Amino acid sequence: MGEAGEEDVAPPQALLERLKDFGQEQCLGHWKELSPEERDLVVRDLETLDLPRIDRILKQSLYARDLSIPNAEPVPEASVSTLEDRTLEERERWWNSGLKAILEGKLAVVLLSGGQGTRLGSSEPKGCFNIRLPSGKSLFQLQAERLLRLQKLASLSSADGRIVRIPWYIMTSLFTADTTQIFFERHNFFGLEREQVTFFQQGTVPCISKQGRFIMETPYQVARAPDGNGGVYSALKASKCLEDMAMRGVKYVDCFGVDNALVRVADPMFLGFVIEKDVPCAAKVVKKAFPQEKVGVFALRGKGGPMTVVEYSDLDASLAYAINQESGRLLFSWGNVCMHMFSLAFLADVTEELEKDSIYHVAEKKIPSVEGTLEGIKLEQFIFDSLSYASSVALFEVLREEEFAPIKNANGANVDTPDTARMLLLNLHTRWVITAGGFITHSVPLHTTGVEVSPLCSYAGEGLEEICRNRTLHAPCEISA
Repeated sequence: MGEAGEEDVAPPQALLERLKDFGQEQCLGHWKELSPEERDLVVRDLETLDLPRIDRILKQSLYARDLSIPNAEPVPEASVSTLEDRTLEERERWWNSGLKAILEGKLAVVLLSGGQGTRLGSSEPKGCFNIRLPSGKSLFQLQAERLLRLQKLASLSSADGRIVRIPWYIMTSLFTADTTQIFFERHNFFGLEREQVTFFQQGTVPCISKQGRFIMETPYQVARAPDGNGGVYSALKASKCLEDMAMRGVKYVDCFGVDNALVRVADPMFLGFVIEKDVPCAAKVVKKAFPQEKVGVFALRGKGGPMTVVEYSDLDASLAYAINQESGRLLFSWGNVCMHMFSLAFLADVTEELEKDSIYHVAEKKIPSVEGTLEGIKLEQFIFDSLSYASSVALFEVLREEEFAPIKNANGANVDTPDTARMLLLNLHTRWVITAGGFITHSVPLHTTGVEVSPLCSYAGEGLEEICRNRTLHAPCEISA
């Protein structure tokens, strides 16, 4: 608390005037009660805020929220590469084309890893989470080893066996940055070269009251929240990662969320598909399991409009249950699984467009503050916000049991838990082993256990015959390199 005589020290006049210009002078409302150290803290905190930008974001976002939204229209069938229509020749052609691009250094990988594992009962970054595989590997390690395997496959595909290094850009947040970097350092970057891994931090946005005022978390600190996984666009620019990619000769960027235990990092087939279709961006999709499944779906914003994702809670029940009479599928059947591929040129352009428009999603939340819990709003962007700026978007269907094992909830929930993700991975790898000629014994029902295949041995089930043929494995166990 301020001591005698200190209450006469006024806040910096220039700062006070800037706050008044944007109606935020209440941020200094506790000034007289603060100690000199706390006054320094609040001044430094407020001086980091780009007030004109935040004011523009707030006004544009609230204006956009109140606009009528065009009705969702189904995605044209021609925009989707479905599994049933994909030929073996196409799969091989796309895989080889993608592997060639990786060999030539044209692909970078961006990991969205700003979230903590709070809902999983952990304060660590989600990527540190151990889903209790036989190997005990974290999500970060699984993804790093998939990159290592892919680098080896690309190297083996070249005539000269050249060394391949896929640059990996990892987006952290204010809450996960230090812990994530320490985790990687402690594990020696899981065998990757340190210089191929770049950490960058997503931004934050002040939490806003219903009256449009910044909420103070403490008397000397503004309450802030991460700007959503769509914050990756502005963060890539601010951190100069886009410039770094261009200097490395990167042409395409694979982008995905950290909380998917089956994600095929830098998938050559997906990359080859994007290169052949010559689209600025593409997304992997899965068929919705049932009409009420809690997953966003790809749709057009009005007839002939741009592509977007409609959250399950915003899709009218009549549309959720509607059937495409020609295909027999749900009319809105393509579920969003947060796996995207972009051209670097598109990323550079869309970053500027998103910043110019400054439209964020407005979420009403309960926000802890110095005055207790308040009803307020958080502003965030989503990774799919860029789609509406693309000249064309291609969707690429994948099997969820092969590529989608999300970890959203703690064990005990019905879906998307560490336990369900572990079993999806073990079931897939067990099928790989059996296909390669191996035999599995087990003391408990096989649907509750399985074999884990190290990513260092196989990226997508390839190359296991020599390891597994006529070999008997007792589940649970790991096949390691």
